[in-house]
Amino acid sequence: MKFRSKSELAKWARGSQRLWLFLDYDGTLADFAPTPEIIETNPRVISILEQLVRISSIRVTILSGRRLGHVRLLLPITGIFLAGTYGIELLTPANETIQRVEHAEIRPVLETIKPQWEQIIRGRSNFFLEDKSWTLALHTRFAADDEAQEVLAHARQVIDQTASDSRFRILGGHKFLEIAPRLASKKETVTYLLNQYPLPGANLLYIGDDDKDEEAFPVIHANQGVAVKVHQPSQRSYPTTADFFFEAPDETLGWLDELAQQAGD
Repeated sequence: MKFRSKSELAKWARGSQRLWLFLDYDGTLADFAPTPEIIETNPRVISILEQLVRISSIRVTILSGRRLGHVRLLLPITGIFLAGTYGIELLTPANETIQRVEHAEIRPVLETIKPQWEQIIRGRSNFFLEDKSWTLALHTRFAADDEAQEVLAHARQVIDQTASDSRFRILGGHKFLEIAPRLASKKETVTYLLNQYPLPGANLLYIGDDDKDEEAFPVIHANQGVAVKVHQPSQRSYPTTADFFFEAPDETLGWLDELAQQAGD
């Protein structure tokens, strides 16, 4: 289902008896922070989401690669689903916390990999190792291309030697590498939510900006939903099945703000 304009997309959304919004955070609702450890709330994002939550026909879910604790700090909003670490950690609108993976099964392997990755980047600037407890991620977007490629290749070798079993998956991207449990997948999380918390008659709308979001698009389309991609320079050459595009988080917020105003009338 393709759309030619934001107004056409809005008409489809407003025409929904019920609308289930699946929203990424970084790069979709807010610009990227210098590092994932920086937590700066965005009052405009909070205000718009609070408006949407108050509309009874709209359900809101945030799907983020950040750990759940950080997402809760960024979005201190009640009445929404918060999915952290790609959905391994969930907070429901009823304030129930769900962990979809046994931490004790995952963490020992990460504890083996972590010091090896720390050694690889020791003494190097513009590299950041993020420990999300459930996953480990290497961020190299501020490093020179050749050095970043060398470091990520070395880090990947460590994974191949340490965690090649089916419990884990590798998440890549632009100057990025992450080892995570197999269920650390926005595709798997959307499927889980649709099965465990069905919303009969709802139209599904997913808005995200990268390949982690792209993985969920087939599930959205299989349920006659709509997928919107927020353009990032590093993603423009990647194949996509998106039905429409926003150019930046500001455009996403502007569209959601208008939707909240019109749906609330």
